[in-house]
Amino acid sequence: MAKFFCTALHGVGLVVVAATATCVSAEGAAGATARVASSQRLAVLLTVHGARSRPSLDGHLLEVVQPHRPLTGEQTVLPVIARARGPRGAPWLRVLLPGRPNGLMGWIREAGTRSARTSWAIAVNLAQRKVLTFWRGKEVRAFSAVVGKPSTPTPRGRFFVEESFPIRQGYPGSPYALALSARSDVFQEFDGGPGQIALHGVYGIGGVPGTAVSHGCIRLDTTDMAWLGARIHQGVPVTIFG
Repeated sequence: MAKFFCTALHGVGLVVVAATATCVSAEGAAGATARVASSQRLAVLLTVHGARSRPSLDGHLLEVVQPHRPLTGEQTVLPVIARARGPRGAPWLRVLLPGRPNGLMGWIREAGTRSARTSWAIAVNLAQRKVLTFWRGKEVRAFSAVVGKPSTPTPRGRFFVEESFPIRQGYPGSPYALALSARSDVFQEFDGGPGQIALHGVYGIGGVPGTAVSHGCIRLDTTDMAWLGARIHQGVPVTIFG
């Protein structure tokens, strides 16, 4: 049973897929002018990594990142923000990290990773309550969404998809859930979970797309979530603004 802070999602079936980071500009109120890079470099973790404050083993240890995700068991995939050489010339990667605090970045050694790339990106416009999807830097679809209510808002910032998996038909949140690196600014935990933010369907949970009534998660119509879930995978960057 996979739990996010916004709701409990029961009976999930599990299937899971530069140094210039994908950058979404929040300047366009309508989202139509959001600027997204054509691709995002990713690091697939093959071993346990200690994320540090600078590209050196002498840097402060910020987080220990496991090579597999807790819900699906799939390999951890992190967006790469920059690349640098350490004191002895070893390559290091600056990556976005999962968990608290939101938007945390750290340096990991490139050894023990595999390089990958994605052409997908997501932007969530909270003001307009829309989810915008991009392929190779161009907006391809926009979906009306349920977002967090004022007392439990959806956090803003730069995140990524930690895990992606289908939910069985007829179960709450179906047909897909995209668990994000974002965590609630209100709940430290919810229903036994870590207060993790997710995109998922409205089925069995409720909410009308275009409203702000959730505990922080982002809900889409069943058809829209099916389209998104079939295309979006771990590591895809997600910018939440507005």
